[in-house]
Amino acid sequence: MVKAKYQEVLSLGEALNIKDGKVTEENGVLKIKGMASTPYEKDILWDKIKEIGGENPKDIMANITVADDSVYARHTVKKGETLGKIAKHYYGNASKYNAIFKANTNILKNPDLIHPDQELVIPKL
Repeated sequence: MVKAKYQEVLSLGEALNIKDGKVTEENGVLKIKGMASTPYEKDILWDKIKEIGGENPKDIMANITVADDSVYARHTVKKGETLGKIAKHYYGNASKYNAIFKANTNILKNPDLIHPDQELVIPKL
């Protein structure tokens, strides 16, 4: 029953390719464990858990670790994207684009010029 309630979380974990995933249900509590690639992926899993179960859900316990916490995320540029759009996606604020630019000066020389398929580091703020 509780597993069905949190099926969207489990599906998101699969879509994010969470490593070493384990799901058990004990006494009405869903226990999930796994390793996200970045803190961003961990955050969106927790956001989904809270969306379904509330701010402090009692029917789920999650132990999500992070493989690479040296960055917030890694992003592959898609056609039509700008650093502002990418900053809005990860930080909720397009004006934080400069943080992404500064973290990627090894491949970017101009914040207004990015190309599809470039892999950008999204730094922690």
